[in-house]
This record gives sequence, C-alpha cells and structure tokens, in this order.
Amino acid sequence: MRAVIQRVSQAQVLVDAISTGKIDSGLVVLLGVHAQDSETDARWMVEKILHLRIFADEQGLMNRSLLDTGGSLLVVSQFTLLGDCRKGRRPSWHDAAPSEKAKALYETFLGLCRQRRVPLASGVFQAMMQLSLCNDGPVTILLDSHKIF
Repeated sequence: MRAVIQRVSQAQVLVDAISTGKIDSGLVVLLGVHAQDSETDARWMVEKILHLRIFADEQGLMNRSLLDTGGSLLVVSQFTLLGDCRKGRRPSWHDAAPSEKAKALYETFLGLCRQRRVPLASGVFQAMMQLSLCNDGPVTILLDSHKIF
C-alpha cells in the first residue's frame, strides 16, 4: 500500500457535490493499493499512520500521534499513487491492484481504523471526488508498506 498523509486543520470530500466525509483536526490519507498487497499491508499501514508522531506537543515539537490527540481520519482511495512515470509521459498502472482487490483492501483498511475507534470519514471507492483541505504546517508524509521509500 502507498499513502500520502497530510496533517490538516479541516478537510472534506465531495462526490457529485455531496459531502461524503468531513473532519476537523486530523489526517487526510490518500490510499493506493498495490497489486501485491494483502491484509498484512493494510494492518501495517493503519498502525504506522495512527502512531506517526507528527502533531505538536506542549513544546511545539512533533511528538504526538493521532491517537494521542484524538484527531480524525479522512481516507480517500487513490489508485493514481501507484502510477509509474519512469518511462515516457503517460503513467503505467501496472502496479495498481485490480478494482475488486483494491476495494476489498480499502474496506479492510477502513475496518481496521474503525476497530481502533478512530473518528473516521471517507470518500467513495472509484468515484470522481473533490477533496478540499487545509494542510496544517504544512506536514505531508509519504508511506509505502513495501518500504521502497
């Protein structure tokens, strides 16, 4: 799995001009599923995201996690994170999981977040979405469960 995580003061996702998810302080997670991913990748990603120490403590240092702050998650599926642009000008989607598998692992990811009782909002899988957010910091983190970066 690949994720772009942004610390936000607020965020919202719209589908057909209707809000499907909205949060105040927390993290926006753009989530892409790799063809080789499994539930193990989803578990690793959830634990990593929930424990990332990217929120300020009393001294202004990034020492607190989403769990420490009680913040929310807004998770949006984004297969384009698996686009390979090393050759030519058009991305290759070879590494992206097929739709059925990607949806199942996206739902697994959301379910694991719910099990942890994290306030959660989400987009709609495979929908055209408009995402608005106010990046707080800005703080943006890239994660890959295959640890290629």
